[in-house]
Amino acid sequence: MTDRRRIVLSSDHAAIPLRQAIAAHLAARGCEVVDIGPVTPESTPYPEHGAAAARRVASGDCALGIILCGTGQGIMMAANKVKGIRCGVCSDTFSARMIRQHNDANMLSLGARVLGEGLALEIVDAFLNAEFEGGRHATRVGMIDALEA
Repeated sequence: MTDRRRIVLSSDHAAIPLRQAIAAHLAARGCEVVDIGPVTPESTPYPEHGAAAARRVASGDCALGIILCGTGQGIMMAANKVKGIRCGVCSDTFSARMIRQHNDANMLSLGARVLGEGLALEIVDAFLNAEFEGGRHATRVGMIDALEA
């Protein structure tokens, strides 16, 4: 299956190897990958990287975003501060599917110190293969979006 979506990737220093494996996986799927780093292992603040990726998604420059830090939690919190972002941390494929189908998530967060590469790639695929179901879920997503006002 070819996937032509433009996807932004970012992480902190703890997640560089997993982020690079995900980038290669996305490219193999046919996605356009926008990897905004970092590239060196020096300590770097995850809030900056989460927010930078979120701004790419919120602006429409990228369709979706995948962000990573040690647990996935901190970088997700930073991304969710950007208006228009619905990002969830996932450690299983069911949750990755559900955040797309029921919550219309536009970003996925992963914990590089929590997941192995194989499971992380399965989670990415579950996230990308799912579509928002709309219907009653659209009303709830609208309620979430209204909290930003």
